[in-house]
Amino acid sequence: MVAAALHGETSRPALFIAATSGNVLGAVVNFALGRFLIRFEGRRWFPVSPTNRQKAEALFARYGQPVLLLSWLPVIGDPLTLVAGLLRMKLPLFLLFVTIGKAARYAVVLYLTP
Repeated sequence: MVAAALHGETSRPALFIAATSGNVLGAVVNFALGRFLIRFEGRRWFPVSPTNRQKAEALFARYGQPVLLLSWLPVIGDPLTLVAGLLRMKLPLFLLFVTIGKAARYAVVLYLTP
């Protein structure tokens, strides 16, 4: 996204929408894995290790659903979205928190890109 912004052929709003949408869709995949496919945990292709899942569960228990505002963070972001599915969080609320967090990250990145 930064390279595309520096190149200047694509508008920044389009980059923002594309990056945010793609990242939120990835989070929805993790949500679905937590909700419907957790039985496959431990398989090589499963995106979240049991250790990271336990850490995310502890964060969720401590801070509640707004912790999904941090879903953009490396290492803990994917487990958080998986745990939201495990806990059967309502999808509209999940989308609200995740979209705000990820959109904020891309807004900051684009703002800081010359």
